[in-house]
Amino acid sequence: MFISFFSGCGRGFSALEHKLIRKGGGDIMRVLEITNEQDSLLLRRKSLPLDEHMVRKGDFKLLCQRMLATVQNPENEGVGIAAPQVGMLRRLVAVQRFDKDGEPFEFFVNPEIVEYGEPKKSGGEGCLSVPDRRGDVVRSQRIKLRYRDADFVLREEYIEGFTAVICQHEIDHLDGILYIDREEK
Repeated sequence: MFISFFSGCGRGFSALEHKLIRKGGGDIMRVLEITNEQDSLLLRRKSLPLDEHMVRKGDFKLLCQRMLATVQNPENEGVGIAAPQVGMLRRLVAVQRFDKDGEPFEFFVNPEIVEYGEPKKSGGEGCLSVPDRRGDVVRSQRIKLRYRDADFVLREEYIEGFTAVICQHEIDHLDGILYIDREEK
């Protein structure tokens, strides 16, 4: 099951979102793939923001836990994941911070890139939602990111290198853009 619509009234996650978050407990979530027509249609949709009420609830923590388990699955490991990839059309991404000691994963709520810096560089990318394929994409090597953290505190920071590339890739997912749309031909 995936979430293809949201209730327009009230605060918090919809009943369908609650069901998806809780399905399977803390286990790995199913990653949507472009090879499945229904998955592909959902991956091409724009995601909705999370509000403070949602972030402060247990379902948000469970969603983060399950997304992290999914991206760290040894059978299909990645360096980042966006909520739409697990069927949640919400503006949430997890990114491995290669620019920090221990290379931890961090979650960014409602992230937006407010500045794309130079230089730009072509590099190889892959995606959990685009199986068995890689391609070259030109990305900024330095970005300024504005986001809410897991406590819903507004933050801004400059991110560089491979971590900046991962952020751009994952934030594209929130707008229904896949790396193959930006692939150099």
